[in-house]
Amino acid sequence: MSALKIKKGSTKHSAYNLRPTFSEHLETHTLAVIVDNEPGVLARVIGLFSGRGYNIDSLTVAEIDHEGHQSRITIVTTGTPQVIEQIKAQLGRIVPVHEVHDLTVEGRSVERELALLKVSGSGDKRVEALRLADIFRAQVVDSTLESFVFQITGTPEKVDAFADLMRPLGLQEVARTGVAALARGTE
Repeated sequence: MSALKIKKGSTKHSAYNLRPTFSEHLETHTLAVIVDNEPGVLARVIGLFSGRGYNIDSLTVAEIDHEGHQSRITIVTTGTPQVIEQIKAQLGRIVPVHEVHDLTVEGRSVERELALLKVSGSGDKRVEALRLADIFRAQVVDSTLESFVFQITGTPEKVDAFADLMRPLGLQEVARTGVAALARGTE
């Protein structure tokens, strides 16, 4: 008897699908998590990410209900669809978590970020920085003879584009708030 010569993976004649069913492409998702505003909750949520090797691209936290002592944690993370589903399921199992919303899949949402950028320069570079700030609708919130501090609000991509254009003009420092996001519509 000869050995069977079976190729790895499935074919149209195979009764079994031997290929992995998980996706390899990475997706970026924005998660809104409503939690009790009590000590240690943020550490537990962040511990879930760090303990499993998940990355957080952006994180914002603020109290949203003073009387109900609830906070909203907005997390932007990247992973395969299976990893994102696992993150949502594990977040939902943490005791002080009330709601987990994936704003990326639940419909249209609005995402904004605030950034402050310090740009140093003189002469033509200074004039060019002001011209670009006007195009991007950035505001000058501080000015000295050597530098400007610009405030810009918009999508993370808009903030990135503005910072990239300011680099050759003397970008010195950047401070970003992280993404704040809400679902659009009445629900």
